[in-house]
Amino acid sequence: MFLSRIIITDFKNIALADLEFSDRLNCISGSNGSGKTNLLDAVYSLSMAKSFFNFQDSFSVRHGKETCALAGYYTMDDGSSNRIGMSMASDESKAGKVVKRNDKPYKRLADHIGLIPIVMVSPQDSSLINLSAEERRRFMNALLSQIDREYLDRLQRYNKTLGQRNRILKDFNVQNELLEVFNAQLCENASYLFQAREKLSQMLSESVQHYYTEVSGGAEKVRLSYISEMHKYNMEEILAKNLERDKIMGFTTGGIHRDDLAFDMALGEGGFHPLKRTASQGQQKCFQIALKLAQFDIMKSRSDGRAPLLLLDDVFDKLDMRRVENLLQMVSGSGFGQIFITDSNKVRMDALMEKVGGKCRNFEVSEGIIAEIK
Repeated sequence: MFLSRIIITDFKNIALADLEFSDRLNCISGSNGSGKTNLLDAVYSLSMAKSFFNFQDSFSVRHGKETCALAGYYTMDDGSSNRIGMSMASDESKAGKVVKRNDKPYKRLADHIGLIPIVMVSPQDSSLINLSAEERRRFMNALLSQIDREYLDRLQRYNKTLGQRNRILKDFNVQNELLEVFNAQLCENASYLFQAREKLSQMLSESVQHYYTEVSGGAEKVRLSYISEMHKYNMEEILAKNLERDKIMGFTTGGIHRDDLAFDMALGEGGFHPLKRTASQGQQKCFQIALKLAQFDIMKSRSDGRAPLLLLDDVFDKLDMRRVENLLQMVSGSGFGQIFITDSNKVRMDALMEKVGGKCRNFEVSEGIIAEIK
């Protein structure tokens, strides 16, 4: 499966682009702020029906315009074709987001997730290590939503019920009978979410060390662990023991929505310590890449060997040339499919691609204008 062509209209700083891609390597160069990342985000949005950067849809519309539109033409592994269209408005109250497959609108956007599997590696991934647990839950949810339709459905139901329960808890006189109804609905979905995340964390843990070693060439040991109250209590017990606290705080203080992932590194004989405290910037970058490549492996294995699209945005930053070459040699192998790579240094990009070899198309971006370099 690969994206053969994309048409972009008024998406972020890209006024108009009509591009054809290689089914293997696509290299995009240009200065910082030129629009390289916006091109990758357009590709990502066609798969996930939203920006990678978690912006409101209106932020994807070019300044001064009312709407933006994307169209992607995909060649599937069985030889069939799919045209994915997407439009968004700057004023979300007037026109909602519309996603179409072969000109037929989806009744639910969730029905599109997983059709075009995708993995994006971005400088934004540093938030997975350095920011709150919400970022790591978002990573788990995005990954599982692409490979497990029931997970996405249950997550949406859980979050809807959680919002309803929190509104009840904000009332001065909490309606206990209504609270019990919401408790039952939360418990119904929490167990499935927990089991899916537990299995995911085990699979990620097995792959992350392998890819970390491959990219870094180093001997450091890294570890990924899943943190959840549900390792000790079921959801019903969590809600019961926190009930009085929830009433005082006005929201649900415990449950699956508080889960986290722990990333650790062992240096020498001192045991494991949090990655953000012990790892250098280069080691953190290697871990981020290893985590996303582990995601790639899981998604590929869960889709009958169909390789996701791989977007590598500014991955060379904070990596020495040895690690960069290790990464490119790895992803240019037969286990990977279509790849998009951005870099601000065209000379470096060309030199690296010459070493890797293989089928490649080159693009240059300047102030939102994208041109193929023959």
